[in-house]
Amino acid sequence: MVEKYKISAKERTLAKKVNGLRREGFIPAVIYSKGKEAMILAVDAHSFDLCYREAGGNSVVSIDIEKLDGTTSKKNALIHEVALDPVSEKILHTDFLQIRMDEKITAAVPLNFVGDSVAVIELSGSLLTPIDEIEVECLPADLPHELEVDIVPLVDFEAVIHISDLKVPEGVIILSDPEEVIAYVEEPRSEEEMAELEEPVSPEEELPPSEHGEEEPETETEETSGDEKTE
Repeated sequence: MVEKYKISAKERTLAKKVNGLRREGFIPAVIYSKGKEAMILAVDAHSFDLCYREAGGNSVVSIDIEKLDGTTSKKNALIHEVALDPVSEKILHTDFLQIRMDEKITAAVPLNFVGDSVAVIELSGSLLTPIDEIEVECLPADLPHELEVDIVPLVDFEAVIHISDLKVPEGVIILSDPEEVIAYVEEPRSEEEMAELEEPVSPEEELPPSEHGEEEPETETEETSGDEKTE
């Protein structure tokens, strides 16, 4: 599983400007290790982009690092955080969290809702999914990329799917509240309810109270009154 997602990187120093790195096809990165000093990296942008699109932030990746002294090392890690440009959405920076394959980790695993619900298709209800990920604990090799939620049991508006209904692989422990609801179907609104929603709002109703001619309550100031003496 570890070898499925691979990234190449180079160790770097702070002397190298990040804009120059990006022009050369690299992404500035840092890999954090428990009890060790963080390592500053320049990650190949192409290999990271492909890996991140497929692995996301909850899959183990193998990072091949070319160190400053000319040697190479391999580290297993999770993609911990990714910073994106707000306009172009290009990846600007990423953090990795190094892990040991023999130590359990906690991670958020996304939910993938699959199947067809009778309450949605035949009863015209709306599928609601209050949460889209759950927290689990497991060894890195057992970490699932996602967990499927079959919505077929939602046959009416009373049916509900809880976290406890999920099927997880062996070795994976769910840490989230088992009674938490992850999916249900809401009944469509009646014609009366829809009519109320479509009723136009008068301009006076949209204005705050102070703009309806009502006086705003006076507020006390912290100024010292004239008859108080100061020393």
